[in-house]
Amino acid sequence: MNERPRITIIGAGLAGTLLATLLAQRGWKVEVFERRGDPRVFGYAGGRSINLALTERGLHALRQADADLGVMRQAVMMRGRMVHPLDGEPELQRYGRDDSEVIWSINRGELNIVLIEAAEAAGAALHFDRRLESVDFDAGTFLVKGEGHEESRRFDTLVGADGAGSTLRAQMMRRLDLGERTEWLDHGYKELEIPPGPGGSFRIEPNALHIWPRGHYMCIALPNDERTFTVTLFMPHEGPHPSFATVADGETALALFREQFADAVPLIPLLEEDYERNPVGTLGTLYLDRWHIGDRAVLLGDAAHAMVPFHGQGMNCAFEDCVALADRLEAEDGLEAAFAAFEAERMPNAAAIQHMALENYIEMRDRVDDGDYRLQRVLELLLQERHPGRFVPHYAMVSFMRIPYAVALARSEVQRGILVRATEGLDSLDEVDWARVDADVLARLEPLPAP
Repeated sequence: MNERPRITIIGAGLAGTLLATLLAQRGWKVEVFERRGDPRVFGYAGGRSINLALTERGLHALRQADADLGVMRQAVMMRGRMVHPLDGEPELQRYGRDDSEVIWSINRGELNIVLIEAAEAAGAALHFDRRLESVDFDAGTFLVKGEGHEESRRFDTLVGADGAGSTLRAQMMRRLDLGERTEWLDHGYKELEIPPGPGGSFRIEPNALHIWPRGHYMCIALPNDERTFTVTLFMPHEGPHPSFATVADGETALALFREQFADAVPLIPLLEEDYERNPVGTLGTLYLDRWHIGDRAVLLGDAAHAMVPFHGQGMNCAFEDCVALADRLEAEDGLEAAFAAFEAERMPNAAAIQHMALENYIEMRDRVDDGDYRLQRVLELLLQERHPGRFVPHYAMVSFMRIPYAVALARSEVQRGILVRATEGLDSLDEVDWARVDADVLARLEPLPAP
């Protein structure tokens, strides 16, 4: 029996360490090279990060790696969006029907440490402070540097889990055109913080994603297990309306918050300092036509399909990639066949969630406090009760189920049409023509397959 090839993973972030765990558990020899230092020694150095939302897709992957319990000890439940209108009281819009349908806020650094320890416990070898410099695909060697160290090493195959700015992807592009293109959003973001309240308590409702929608811009706040909230302001980079060009310093930012996010001002005591200290982040969507080169290298997660964060699915999609690649490596005859099958399975689903993430930004900043949106949301839940397994709300398909993203997108577009037709010209659901709506559902939606 031929010995299995060694899998060399570039990147010990979330996807790299999860994949290392899954493969090592299945008997593969796995090495991981990470340009940063070990966060257990030096602290997490991942830079700015919008808080991560963990949903059923990601949880399923963590269960496969026996890492879910360690992660969930640090997670904070979010039942829904707590919408803060410009005028009026905040309103909770649940994500699902009850507390069985929730998502979880998780700190990236803490999650990374759990997965690093899981990978090592499974038998993977992790090398920190080892930055990939170059790859010779013909010779089967790669060069790493770090801590005054430079070393050329042999490889059987490489997996790129090194993020949106992937060095491995750049090296692959020198060998073969992958069709790389990035579409940058004309909006950026800046992070602020709500500190703990008296006695180390949460200052606002902890079990919700707080959102201040204001049309062309918005503010959100996600809870952390240390009783803080990570606050993220999203605005256009340029323009005469509120933008990072017109809100250029802490004083102007404070004036904007007093006018547009007044209830958040007393919660962020260091607003001016944080605004001036923290840089503006960029947001973009990465598209590739190919994710692999023969049996030599393959990309996954953000290295293959980085997306904007507005559906909270970047990490969850990457974790699904890890499970899919591990399964394909077990099922297919040879690395090239496994990489090709993985790409064929995951590329349409990555494209679907990239599309939905861009759509969700418009919904979050401009729709969640509209009367027609709220009416359709209530109708959506009623149709779920009337047609279980056939009419499943968009958010439920994406966050509480594991059906392919492409299927969720296609069904969501059909369902959106049903909702629009059913509520057109109506002020309340008392006026709904249920017979017509039920007929529309039955005619346009097949039941989902049983899980």
